[in-house]
Amino acid sequence: MANKNKQTKPKKVKINQFWIIGAILVFFLGLQVFSDANSGATTVTWNKIETFLKAGEIERFEVVNKEEARVYIKEAALSKEQHKSVSTTALGKRVNRGPHYVFNIGTPEIFEQKIERAAQDFPQARDVDVQYTTVHNFWGDILSWMFPIFLILIFSMFMMRRVSNSMGGGGAGGQIFNVGRSKAKIYDEKDQTKVTFADVAGLHEAKEEVEEIVNFLKEPKKYTDLGGNIPKGALLVGPPGTGKTLLAKAVAGEAGVPFFSLSGSDFVEMFVGVGASRVRDLFKQAKDKSPCIIFIDEIDAIGRARGKNQMTGANDERENTLNQLLTEMDGFGSKTNVIVLAATNRADILDKALTRPGRFDRQIHIDLPELKDRKDIFKVYLDRLKKKSDDIDVDFLAKQTPGFSGADVANICNEAALIAARKNKKQIEKQDFLDAIDRVIAGLEKKSKIISKDEKEVIAYHEAGHATVSWLLRYASPLVKVTIVPRGRSLGAAWYLPEERQLSSAEQIEDEMCAALGGRAAEDIIFNRITTGALSDLEKVTKQAQAMVTVYGLNEKLGNITYYDSSGNDSMFNKPYSEKTAELIDQEIKKIIDAQYDRAKQILTDNKDKLEVLAKALIEKEVIFKDDLVEIFGKRPFEQKEETEHQTMTSEASSEEQLS
Repeated sequence: MANKNKQTKPKKVKINQFWIIGAILVFFLGLQVFSDANSGATTVTWNKIETFLKAGEIERFEVVNKEEARVYIKEAALSKEQHKSVSTTALGKRVNRGPHYVFNIGTPEIFEQKIERAAQDFPQARDVDVQYTTVHNFWGDILSWMFPIFLILIFSMFMMRRVSNSMGGGGAGGQIFNVGRSKAKIYDEKDQTKVTFADVAGLHEAKEEVEEIVNFLKEPKKYTDLGGNIPKGALLVGPPGTGKTLLAKAVAGEAGVPFFSLSGSDFVEMFVGVGASRVRDLFKQAKDKSPCIIFIDEIDAIGRARGKNQMTGANDERENTLNQLLTEMDGFGSKTNVIVLAATNRADILDKALTRPGRFDRQIHIDLPELKDRKDIFKVYLDRLKKKSDDIDVDFLAKQTPGFSGADVANICNEAALIAARKNKKQIEKQDFLDAIDRVIAGLEKKSKIISKDEKEVIAYHEAGHATVSWLLRYASPLVKVTIVPRGRSLGAAWYLPEERQLSSAEQIEDEMCAALGGRAAEDIIFNRITTGALSDLEKVTKQAQAMVTVYGLNEKLGNITYYDSSGNDSMFNKPYSEKTAELIDQEIKKIIDAQYDRAKQILTDNKDKLEVLAKALIEKEVIFKDDLVEIFGKRPFEQKEETEHQTMTSEASSEEQLS
């Protein structure tokens, strides 16, 4: 009963300003239409008028504003059939007194000449009266100068609304004066994200660090009772696609506290002072909702080291935004319970004041996943695939993807599903994953690319040269397959399975360089000429040789010296070595590359017969695998030695167990 008696407040009708302007325009248009005295007149030509003059049916002409003539028909003639359409008013209840017809006269002189000729031809036309009048269209004149103003006003209001919405969001923040408001998206315990730590495969050490941060917010007293302070910030650092943003989303799903999420570019705006204003507003909202977490993705957009833009001669807006961010982060008290998370893949260019303890107390490094981590990532994404074959081996796929990030693994699983669907399969098979890996690495297979017979032979020997040298070198990456089918921008490719190691010796780098130069060396030996197909190989070996000499200190003449600057302040204008040293560096780089090229030529010369067998097999099959190389070259000698050593160690361990 209480609900029935309760009076509901009527909803207020919002009046849109565009409706008001539209109503005014309609009003003036209506006045223009209804004030027109010719609304019932029919437009005719002069030939028709001559017919009326000949019949003596016209009573008079009324020339208005020297532009048009209004024709009045005699009342006796209105009863004729030809004037039936104009004889009565629009409602048809009374006789239409005129004007009945209207036509354009051109100019008064032309009109008078026509009247004179008609009077000569038709005597009855001499009695027709001609009157000249001037009529002022008051409402039309007003509308003619007000209409452009209305258009400009509507366009201006529309543009102002678009600009304000793009700067300040919708609702109250949609006004242009709220451009300084923060654009962060807020997630709270009522609006939990679906991502949790269970959805983040791998990243075990990083998850432990982040889980501890979440625990700080859930149980702060546990740490403050011992005199500890809650960390103010944590910086997630790692290559693209390794899961930094995904880990932050998992924090939002696990924390159970308000979570502010935005990008570093959200602070950047065309107006001066907007970035700093948004930083202040963000931290003000965070203080009001503490305990909470602020996540700034791609913080390098505003956190780049100051003083890098001295050539511009001005203190730019980005530095002002960074200064405000530094002030806000340093201004938090130890009991505010607001933690700032940030992500970047360019930590070396961040300002030192931003990364110091007290602002970002922790730097959590997220590296590319290793073998075990890739297995876990594959399991997560394979579980999301609805239909897949039972013969898919997760361990095999993880071994086939060294150096792949989590985003790459997700892309492979998605590509495998697309490839299976393209082939009209009912489920995703192992071969679909292998095709997906090939496509992600080298690009789409180009079956329609036209390659001449001579070019195909050169490509076959080039790839066979890579395969031969890499097969016969101890530290070169093990070969998986070789193909001369064009993919992406490459005309052929050799797939390797690089060893996942953390350190590399000079011998290992040199073997990799020698294998990379095997393609050009094979062209030189077989055809006595070289082609442009070795561009990517030359780029790779040049960078490796430069790193050996200038970065890793692996050159005897330069010794244990590195010219690498981890702070990111190196510049092409300020070299840390003299011109004489630069010449020595160039000489040593060339010496290393030449030595490995000669070494590759020697290996291929000693195994020329096997090289030709391999190249002919490539021309015939277009794709060959590791088993084909075993048939031609036999097992790699050092692999047999390693297997023998491993078996010896295993037997010794078994003997010790028996003795114990």
